[in-house]
Amino acid sequence: MIPYKDENPTLRTPVVTFALIAANVAVWLFLQGMGQSPVLEQSVCQLGLVPGHLLGGIPPGTTVRLGPEEYCRIGHLSAWATVLTSMFTHGGWLHLIGNMWFLWIFGNNIEDSTGRLRFLIFYLLCGAIAGAAQSIANPHSAIPMVGASGAISGVMGAYIILYPKVRVHMLVILGFYIGKIAVPAYLMLGYWLLIQLVSGALAVGQESGGVAFLAHAGGFVAGMVLILLFRNRRLVEERRVQAIPLETTGYRLPWR
Repeated sequence: MIPYKDENPTLRTPVVTFALIAANVAVWLFLQGMGQSPVLEQSVCQLGLVPGHLLGGIPPGTTVRLGPEEYCRIGHLSAWATVLTSMFTHGGWLHLIGNMWFLWIFGNNIEDSTGRLRFLIFYLLCGAIAGAAQSIANPHSAIPMVGASGAISGVMGAYIILYPKVRVHMLVILGFYIGKIAVPAYLMLGYWLLIQLVSGALAVGQESGGVAFLAHAGGFVAGMVLILLFRNRRLVEERRVQAIPLETTGYRLPWR
């Protein structure tokens, strides 16, 4: 199931959301060579978050395995700095496009409810907590983690708290069949979180590349908690008041 829109209008231009998308794309284009080898592999090792490096077990310069025949050396960038740089680094075109698509669908409404500076801090905190969750679960891993998924998971966690009943429209692809459905956000996001938890539990202890499910789950839970601190009550109330006239057209208020 692929979400393609929600029934949740914004009142302000999502400047920070646009800027985050632009920053991720810029890193992909200018620092990761648009996925071309060997620039991609080098960027992943230099900018990615390596749990074993972060927690002190693996020193810089260590050769790590990215795939069956892919190796690179961990960069000399501070392990704490890679907590940030890993959020703007991706492993492929689909990885980048998928993350930016989810950030756009759900991020604009959260920015609209927190304010721009608060949203930026919230986003980065969620990404940092997501990276910590995956690192703690597998502290000796030498595989670099990259991607904005953890931070975006936090945005999705915030969304399920603020707008659980907003309808999210999704494409359903079953073989050659492509259909459309619309469900409340809590169903779509709750199902997504369940998949991350189950997949993460099955992947604990595995030393191989792939999806950092526990980072996703950790970021999601962090977003659910942190949004209670970062939401701007004035902006949330303003959104509620502005949405009232839309009830006559069938719009269901997300706070009910």
